[in-house]
Amino acid sequence: MSSEVCQFETPKGQVCIEGPVTGDYIDSLQMNQNLINFRPADKQKEALIRITGMSSGMVYIARHQNEIIGYMTFHMADEYTRWHKHTRVVEMGGIEISPDWRKCNVGDRLMKSAFSNEALDEYIVLTMEYCWHWDLRNCNLDVWEYQKMLTKLFARVGLNKTATDDPDIIEHPANVLMARIGKKVSREDIMKFESMRFLDKPGAG
Repeated sequence: MSSEVCQFETPKGQVCIEGPVTGDYIDSLQMNQNLINFRPADKQKEALIRITGMSSGMVYIARHQNEIIGYMTFHMADEYTRWHKHTRVVEMGGIEISPDWRKCNVGDRLMKSAFSNEALDEYIVLTMEYCWHWDLRNCNLDVWEYQKMLTKLFARVGLNKTATDDPDIIEHPANVLMARIGKKVSREDIMKFESMRFLDKPGAG
């Protein structure tokens, strides 16, 4: 089953944004074979199905006919990260649009639809953007241009650059942490998040 959020016309045909979708629904669809930013397309489809079964796991998809042409995921922060210790932190795990469908406004529509889910108002949503995952080859941008494009896109749904000493973020100067604090997040949970951003400070954590 799926919940359709919106549908719109593009020069390449009608696209439906759906979510959160179930694993069974994802399994019933074809995966665009150019969705390979993180892993081969068929393996990525398996990963999306797994996320639907996780705690706080949500998957939104962009679909053309019977084919997934893009996706966006949310789940609890990975266990190996500091953010996993915060019960009100959810990670925006990934967003990917097939190169076949670039410049059709699919990514922007997908993000705005996903963030319209009021359940996210109760969480601090993080995205940890690592430059080695960016599709620089297909967009003809250098790493800094891509970072600027990405942060501008994410800012449209309330995600803001957030300073941290997280070792994965500071491993490369182009990496960036962005956060969106939901309007229903308590002051206590916000303060806990702020204290976790810099764990190398004396007394932090």
